[in-house]
Amino acid sequence: MSATSFSQVTVDTKANVYFDGKVVSHTVHFADGSKKTLGLIYAGEYHFGTAAAERMEIIAGSSEVTLDGQQETVHYASGTHFDVPANSGFTIAVSEGICEYICSFLS
Repeated sequence: MSATSFSQVTVDTKANVYFDGKVVSHTVHFADGSKKTLGLIYAGEYHFGTAAAERMEIIAGSSEVTLDGQQETVHYASGTHFDVPANSGFTIAVSEGICEYICSFLS
């Protein structure tokens, strides 16, 4: 289950804005040096590249995801997650409403 809140963190107030504001996130820094982003994805289809491995947790709404190099598109709803390898990417599509997520950078 995804966290509903984080304590003892620092948050970057400047948003990460992608695709003309259709995807927006804020970076959260933890005391142990790790970081996550919390964001919103509005209806549409978007491709993201990854440098580091990531875990995308869907905390509200739903999406359809195709990992780079895969043919299969998988549905992810609130309470589910998917992992993306380093130096890869994924296409995420939101058909309606807003999809909310937590992105964790994996080591």
